[in-house]
Amino acid sequence: MTEQMNLVDPDPVTLKFECLKARQPIGDVFLASIPYDQLVKITYFDVRRVLQDDRDVERYLGIQRPLIRSRVDGLQKYVNFFDASFPTAIIIAVEERFADYDEKTKTISLSNVPRDESQPEIPIRNIARVLDGQHRIAGLRGFEGDEFDVPVTIFVGADIADQAHIFATVNLEQQKVNKSLTYDLYSLAKSRSPQKTCHNVAVVLDQDKNSPFYMRIKRLGVSTDGRKFEPISQATFVEALMAFVSAEPKVDRDKLLKGELLEKAAADEIWKRPFRNMFVEERDLKIVEVVFNYFSAVKERWPIAWANNDKGNMLNRTNGFRAFMRAYQHVHKLHRTPTGVVPKPFMDEFMKKVPLEDRDFNTDNFKPGSAGEAALLSVLRDVQ
Repeated sequence: MTEQMNLVDPDPVTLKFECLKARQPIGDVFLASIPYDQLVKITYFDVRRVLQDDRDVERYLGIQRPLIRSRVDGLQKYVNFFDASFPTAIIIAVEERFADYDEKTKTISLSNVPRDESQPEIPIRNIARVLDGQHRIAGLRGFEGDEFDVPVTIFVGADIADQAHIFATVNLEQQKVNKSLTYDLYSLAKSRSPQKTCHNVAVVLDQDKNSPFYMRIKRLGVSTDGRKFEPISQATFVEALMAFVSAEPKVDRDKLLKGELLEKAAADEIWKRPFRNMFVEERDLKIVEVVFNYFSAVKERWPIAWANNDKGNMLNRTNGFRAFMRAYQHVHKLHRTPTGVVPKPFMDEFMKKVPLEDRDFNTDNFKPGSAGEAALLSVLRDVQ
């Protein structure tokens, strides 16, 4: 431990929490609800490097990864949102000598004074080692409200090897939620939000038989039964569109939940976020119309490439979609009307000026990945 970790508190500190005891093969596990400030007070992160030539399992508890500053900043904003929640448990480990569970009252006492008084005290901040949830705890340090109780799973007396196993199990075997499914769930929300609006635009364009995206958007991130060609995921569509609606979608959603008004785009920002003011004014159908017309112009200019399902064709796939979507900012600037809306005839004229034919939208000219997207975007931005 560092010199700082060996410092003791000026007075003995004991904290008590109501909790349930669960019997599991690894041993007893305690499930508690702990106020955020007390959780922050008793926890520490063991951030170390795993050395390939060091077999000491204590080293492998360097298992806690270094804090990612961007995640911490995001969570410190999130915890102050109107509907902030950490529903899943943070996992901590406490040495047996600093913990005592009362079966009758169903409370656990955590103290910086060991039960064996012959042993030294430790700082209260070093009672609990975090096995999972370090970013959430760091985020809670930015909480500005009054109450935020956190579900916490406490392992008492688990040795270093067990702690390493718990960390590996939690962090290596859990599966992330598909992003397309996440955006689809926003449709269930009662309140408006950038996420919900962009999801709704995707759904309308996927279901309208006249839409250039008819039955082409992969909902929920998995193939839809009965469809043969879904080249664009819902997440890809929503995220590309949302960049034109909001600089901070989570912040906007929180403001709307609180009943606050959103700011419209300033004169210099409208070129970057052309759909912002339409969203603020709740003209979502106008956004649908603009995207419908824009990609209809793409489809009409290059009908063969748009209909081509071959893997070598990139126009109607992610890279082509993202490049043309980003190019709308350029088309909007060329039209010089800061409303976010470009008339269909102007879109058609722009497409005619693009020096590409159907056969040119191949992976030889536009490589797979971000490089191909950037190359196509460069061609589109050169059009004047």
